[in-house]
Amino acid sequence: MIKSSFDIPYTNFSGEVQPIKKELMNTFEAVLESGQYILGSEVEALENEFATYCGVRGAVSVGSGTGALYLVLRGLGLTEGQEVITAPNSFIASAASIALTGACPVFVDVRPDGNIDPERIEAAITPRTKAILPVHITGRPARMPEILDIAKRHHLFVVEDAAQAVGAKLDGRPVGCWGDAACFSLHPLKNLHVFGDGGMITTDNAELLGQMVKARNHGLVNRDQCDAWSVNCKLDAIQAALLRIQMRYLEERTEVRRQLAFRYNDILRSHVDVPDEGPGECCVFQTYVARVEKRDDLQRYLREHGVEALVHYATPIHLQPAAKSLGHSENDFPNTMHYVNRILSLPLYPGLTHAQQDRVVELIVAFYQTHA
Repeated sequence: MIKSSFDIPYTNFSGEVQPIKKELMNTFEAVLESGQYILGSEVEALENEFATYCGVRGAVSVGSGTGALYLVLRGLGLTEGQEVITAPNSFIASAASIALTGACPVFVDVRPDGNIDPERIEAAITPRTKAILPVHITGRPARMPEILDIAKRHHLFVVEDAAQAVGAKLDGRPVGCWGDAACFSLHPLKNLHVFGDGGMITTDNAELLGQMVKARNHGLVNRDQCDAWSVNCKLDAIQAALLRIQMRYLEERTEVRRQLAFRYNDILRSHVDVPDEGPGECCVFQTYVARVEKRDDLQRYLREHGVEALVHYATPIHLQPAAKSLGHSENDFPNTMHYVNRILSLPLYPGLTHAQQDRVVELIVAFYQTHA
């Protein structure tokens, strides 16, 4: 077993899996013995369960969260020269998926909660705009009612990037059921994950649903008929079966994460800017992101004292080398830049103890006392 060099690691995959290891291994063996490794009954069952969980007509499993975004955006008919509005402070997959269709990502600055600011979206709409892609950043739901209202008035698609937000809710409705479609990541760092990589698409649109079933599998209707050129982006049956086990524990684990996050909030509030929930929000804290002063020095101090704290994400998308052709500067999105220089992700996972949390807080307090 690989041991972390940190006393308090950012995450603990091996510890998380131990309570359900026997279930996982039994399921793994059952799939091996079945001989059905691609698509089949386990994949179909998973998709039905996930659709029910999100309250939508259907779900389609795919090979990654990025694959989910790309297939949906392409399925909505994006073409060269069209535009999709999104936030600049996400993981690169959101903008990359837009660009890979031939369309152009158009960035809009964010609110204090880190999500795209609906009040700035309308000014970014042009005759070339095709869709809005809000990102439920850190597992906190974006302001979907306002976004949907704008989209309706301008006849735009809405695709939720719910990669970090499985189980999150706004006004009692889960993410994944608000837009024309939603895309989830099942990467191991996500709250619900496979043991490798994977993704999921949810939608109420029957036509898009059928299109995604074909698009993830070379565009095939059956072994002998291909309706449209596409990629190979399927989720393996073994991963689907193991994810069905993980789903049984999702609500329990989500509540553990929430309680740990609220405890951090209570004991850190007087020292840093903590991520409180807003009205009607149910956040799942895929990352616990505090906003701190002297961020780089604090991160170094924590790591030197055995706490693995990370930054998600140190360079916003609009300043990535891949986005150079878009011509953005640091001054274009001031809220994003303000937060980028202050955000720090602290360890948060089921299995993190109160004693470990107290140690993290103790170090943060000590740092600011020393660096007042």
